[in-house]
Amino acid sequence: MDHLVQLAADPTVWAALATLVVMEVVLGIDNLIFISILTNKLPPEHQAQAQAQARRIGIGLALVLRLGLLGTVAFIVQLTSPVFQVAGHAFSWRDLILLAGGLFLLWKATSEIHHSVDPPPEKATGAAAIGFAAAIGQILLLDLVFSIDSIITAVGMTEHVPVMMIAVIAAVIVMLVAAEPLSAFIARNPTVVMLALGFLIMIGMTLIAEGFGAHVPKGYIYTAMAFSAGVEGLNMLARRRRRT
Repeated sequence: MDHLVQLAADPTVWAALATLVVMEVVLGIDNLIFISILTNKLPPEHQAQAQAQARRIGIGLALVLRLGLLGTVAFIVQLTSPVFQVAGHAFSWRDLILLAGGLFLLWKATSEIHHSVDPPPEKATGAAAIGFAAAIGQILLLDLVFSIDSIITAVGMTEHVPVMMIAVIAAVIVMLVAAEPLSAFIARNPTVVMLALGFLIMIGMTLIAEGFGAHVPKGYIYTAMAFSAGVEGLNMLARRRRRT
């Protein structure tokens, strides 16, 4: 308890907490986009209820994984230690996890784009729909990738576990609040779906690049995403005015 009081009285800890909360929220955007797109692919006959349940489960799993990983900070730090080398380049377990997650995102986003651009002869919605268990499984896989990246980022910014826990919980609360509006917005605007899938491809390529040791500043990625979203917003406004 005395340790927590000392942390609360330290202004540098508050500054670290504010910075870390922002970083965790930004990192959670990737996870949230994936969850929103995936839950929108659930069968339409019970879509509304299943979507809400899948979003809650997916974000809840993200919180459980992040807090669980925080309890094994010493082990998580070891994930950055090299385990083998290929052509003179050392790979750690974190690199391998990022590579696997990036490849999965590329495959998932590309397959969804294919379903949208060239749907099968049957009903397009049914062809692209997925089962509830499959959606949860895929969300869990990406939750694990994003959670490890999130915790490693937190460890690099502060050494105080309570600060990390507060930042993670705050970020997940933001995800819970934003999940339903974001999912509904994506469902109402098909062109936004394609834009979001493009974001997932970019995020997947970023994860692969970082898996190979090439650091990609997150500011560049999110600036590009914000610019693209702004252009799409202008297109949506133009289309709406043409209809009126």
